[in-house]
Amino acid sequence: QVQLVESGGGLVQAGESLRLSCAASGSVFSRTTMAWYRQAPGKQRGSVASITSTGSTVYAGTVKGRFTISRDNAKNMVYLQMNDLKPEDTAVYYCFALTEGAYPRSYWGRGTQVTVSS
Repeated sequence: QVQLVESGGGLVQAGESLRLSCAASGSVFSRTTMAWYRQAPGKQRGSVASITSTGSTVYAGTVKGRFTISRDNAKNMVYLQMNDLKPEDTAVYYCFALTEGAYPRSYWGRGTQVTVSS
């Protein structure tokens, strides 16, 4: 089992920065691909960024160059540094975990609200 708890959301103005954190429980964190998803009102949940256990990252085109995903395996933490935030980044941000290996399992956090005012 993996439990995920997000923090760091809030209300900021356009152009400002936020850092989201996701604390993961469980002993398999180092063998887990972690990701951030977001869901805006009336829209489908979509991937923002992901990072594998070996540190390979993938970003959505809309955030590339502005957001950075990172992880600290010693602390069971994953982060999303968000710079130059735009009103269209407003959404609930969810932490996601996918265990690697032959029988992958997925887990979601409850989300944290990010609101960017213009």
